[in-house]
Amino acid sequence: MREGHEGTGPGAITPDGCAVELYTRLPVGGEPDVIAAAVPAGAHILELGSGAGRVTHALLERGFTVTAVDESADMLARVRGARTICSPIEGLDLGETFDVVMLASFLVHAGDEEVRRKLLRACVRHVGEGGCVLIQREGEDYHSDVPRERVDPSGLTVRIVLAEPVGDGVNSVHAEYVFPDAVWTQTFLSRPLTKEQFESALAEAGLAVDAYLTPDGIWVRALPRA
Repeated sequence: MREGHEGTGPGAITPDGCAVELYTRLPVGGEPDVIAAAVPAGAHILELGSGAGRVTHALLERGFTVTAVDESADMLARVRGARTICSPIEGLDLGETFDVVMLASFLVHAGDEEVRRKLLRACVRHVGEGGCVLIQREGEDYHSDVPRERVDPSGLTVRIVLAEPVGDGVNSVHAEYVFPDAVWTQTFLSRPLTKEQFESALAEAGLAVDAYLTPDGIWVRALPRA
């Protein structure tokens, strides 16, 4: 288990506290539509942190080719129709490049700044000429609008119970995922980033924002700097 991370509930728990069974149940949401609108049709996407394939499968249905990377073999065992690679993202070096590299699930907010640097360097290392990097950021109020709750039509209730400062600009976030027949929790470390801090982190890695893809600024398309 990664330091500062833990998870509870039925089934296997990954090193960052994610529950495999939970991630097979989570609804897809609007992410695949945002991605499909931002990249060329039929692009080959390197999905960093694919989990159990929640977004992977939706992208495959839209005609994309996906290489799914995750550090959890239990997660990747649930992925169908995509090439899978079991590896931590930080040190990934496949020796090949892709039309699109995707870093979703708010991974750019890693509590450890050196981990964030390595994640972004992995993105740059794998994006091909003329390609782009898609990054999912936290919303501006994610750490201040707490506690909060969202009920999904699927029957899932998501609660962000607390975001507690633990020093050096990092918060310990505790989340609950409640289904009628099961409950999972996850505690993880997250570093809030202002827009300026986020863009500075990209610049340090050799990336620049090309466009904020959603009105809330959560999805971003970045390009390697010339």
